[in-house]
Amino acid sequence: MTQEVAVLGAGMHPWGKWGRSFVEYGVTAAREALADAGLEWPDIGAIIGADTVRGGYPGFVSGAAFAKALGWQGARVTSVYAACASGAQAIDAARAQILAGLADVVLVVGADAAPKGFFRPAGGDRPDDPDWLRFRILGATNPVYFGLYARRRMAQHGDTPDDFAQVKVKNSAMGALNPHARYRNRVTAEEVAASAVVADPLRLLDICATSDGGAAVVLSSMEYARRHGQAEPVRIRAVSTVTPRYPNTVLDLPDIATDSAGAEPPGETFRRSIARAAYEEAGVGPEDLSLAEVYDLSTALELQWYEDLGLCDEGEGVKLLRGGATALGGRMPVNVSGGLASFGEAVPAQAIAQVCELTRQLRGVAGDRQVVGARVGMTANQGLFGHGSAVIAVR
Repeated sequence: MTQEVAVLGAGMHPWGKWGRSFVEYGVTAAREALADAGLEWPDIGAIIGADTVRGGYPGFVSGAAFAKALGWQGARVTSVYAACASGAQAIDAARAQILAGLADVVLVVGADAAPKGFFRPAGGDRPDDPDWLRFRILGATNPVYFGLYARRRMAQHGDTPDDFAQVKVKNSAMGALNPHARYRNRVTAEEVAASAVVADPLRLLDICATSDGGAAVVLSSMEYARRHGQAEPVRIRAVSTVTPRYPNTVLDLPDIATDSAGAEPPGETFRRSIARAAYEEAGVGPEDLSLAEVYDLSTALELQWYEDLGLCDEGEGVKLLRGGATALGGRMPVNVSGGLASFGEAVPAQAIAQVCELTRQLRGVAGDRQVVGARVGMTANQGLFGHGSAVIAVR
């Protein structure tokens, strides 16, 4: 178990389609996080920016882009890119600087201005790029990939399209209570079934949208937190950023290869290894969790995360959902923020936004979404090209 760091502040820019620069979204989130922490920008010793590939040159150096927009003040700066795991890697980089004694208090910011429609590789022919190859050779756009995963669950475990729809019903009910969510309307299973087929068996309302948005957290050493009047802050106890192992028996696109010579089977999937590493570092298990925020790119994928996090046995995700365990008031609430179903993807921000939700829940200030008595929370997602992402926070 590693030494903990404190979460002094959390802030967000509402998700939506605003048509403005990602920097504006990130600065709004940063200022809200600073105000929540009771600090000013000059108090910050380092800033970590989660990069966006869609923000032009400033997006590739987002740490400096955010620092310049807030006003140069000499802070250390780092920029991090790990696709959808960028926010978790930024938090891990901040934690490392704090524990190394390089900075007492660090601001972590992620924001994006996403294109309309589904994500695709950047332009140009790149036959050595696995992301380009999976689009051009396999025709496996993101929705196709999500649909294949859903079909696999149907074949292996007997899941049905109505089971997938119930995930959207649950998450939309929570998103309706979240002022930062893009979609704040409750959805019925009938509405999911009536929406357009995108990649059979998944329909439009089974798949998350692309969005603009921003999120930020202020992290510090425990000593700094105590000196500034926060004796019992929310604390980050673990960050998992592991990579996969060969051989892979279940494809995680864009990788197409599944094995390597001389390697023994790992005994677990990539996503399960992400969770295991976080649990081991934090010294907790799935039975200790009060809530989880998981990466619901599709409704079927949320069910898969239930099993990967060890919340239930393999193939039992639907049973957990149908029994109400993952709803607010259930024994293991999942995505009480509304999840990506309610927010959409703002790639560099979403793993940070998950930590913002944990922070509010563990403080007991989540309002109508509050999980009663929340003490331990976990986030989980993964980034393209083999980036693990999980954070465990405690109070």
